[in-house]
Amino acid sequence: MLEMKNFRENSEEILDDLKRRKLSDELVKNVIEQDNRWRELIEEGNQIRAKRNSISKKIGEFKKNGKDISILLAEMAGIKEKINDNEELAKKTLIERDNYRMRVPNILETNVPVGNDEHDNKEIAVHGPKINTTQVKSHQEIIELIGGADLKRAAKVAGRRFYFLTGDLARLEMALVNYAIDILYQKGYSLTIPPFFMNREAYEGVVDLNDFEEVMYKIEEQDFYLIATSEHPITARFKDEILDLKEEPLRFAGFSTNFRKEVGAHGLSDRGIWRVHQFAKVEQVIICKPEDSGKLHKEILENAIEIFEGLKIPFRVVDICTGDIGTVAARKYDLETWMPASQQWKEIVSASNCKSYQSVRLNMRYRTSDGNNFPHTLNSTAIATTRALASIVENNQREDGSVVIPKVLRKWMANQEVIESK
Repeated sequence: MLEMKNFRENSEEILDDLKRRKLSDELVKNVIEQDNRWRELIEEGNQIRAKRNSISKKIGEFKKNGKDISILLAEMAGIKEKINDNEELAKKTLIERDNYRMRVPNILETNVPVGNDEHDNKEIAVHGPKINTTQVKSHQEIIELIGGADLKRAAKVAGRRFYFLTGDLARLEMALVNYAIDILYQKGYSLTIPPFFMNREAYEGVVDLNDFEEVMYKIEEQDFYLIATSEHPITARFKDEILDLKEEPLRFAGFSTNFRKEVGAHGLSDRGIWRVHQFAKVEQVIICKPEDSGKLHKEILENAIEIFEGLKIPFRVVDICTGDIGTVAARKYDLETWMPASQQWKEIVSASNCKSYQSVRLNMRYRTSDGNNFPHTLNSTAIATTRALASIVENNQREDGSVVIPKVLRKWMANQEVIESK
């Protein structure tokens, strides 16, 4: 969330940002109103305590001089009740203020493209030649031909949008994971496998649950959610801590199984293993000084580009517009792969600079020469395996239904070159 000083000292910037997003300013006005009320209550409380101290002093003097203190004691009892009421109301007002505040989106960078939805995202670059014919099989058809996944039996044991990944396609997934981790490890990213559960308090530190909760799995009758990405627990790991960022930013390569409801209707191209409830992902996470986050945003984007360039599958880079960027990021780029069967660009990577939005929510700080400050947090997909597999299968298919394995992955598959059709 945004620091309180943003609302007190520069509310116009927040209101202008909401106009760019085409969102209501009601939340901001509620934050300011509740903050003013909270500060009034704090001042009232200070005045009541000052009066209590004055009466307490009088009681001491009256006792010393043998005077009747019954009236003063009655007045003191009333003041104690007023203090309790004031503290209770101040606490309630602060909670209401911060409930509104947590739902105000991040302030976007000035050069974020203005637009209504994903159709207004700005294409920056295209990598690799596209297959421009629909005379190809979809990834779900190829997967059946190579015996790479069993969706029907998975539906029996878990429901729709689950899968058994089998044989060479399962080996290809492990190769993708090793490939991405190897690249990030060589760049100084620390491999981290987080818990797959998070409690609500920790989750509220990294996402707006009002916006995100509908896609998450909640553990019934327990204060736990299954994670949607390793970025969430890795960032929340440092909640309420003061970090040392003197030498280098903290760089993590997170690896986890992720769980999402993926609610809503989806088209033909989302079937198979493209849009599923459970998938593996290697994620980039960085925690850094504010002055470094711009160049580090480029770093994580370039890492993702390097990974997909190595796979030799077509993709493009897009700058996400104001209407599609979501609550947490101040700037976001996506990589979208070309899926020839549907003749569509489809998202495979999101690279976000969240600036201090998450660290304020988490009360995470770092040491500076003149005190403590909120660090910036960044995250980007390295490989979401099922989507990468779907893209490889569609773009590397041969007429007989077999699939050519990208050269960079073959060393993890005993130098196998092709997944043969069954």
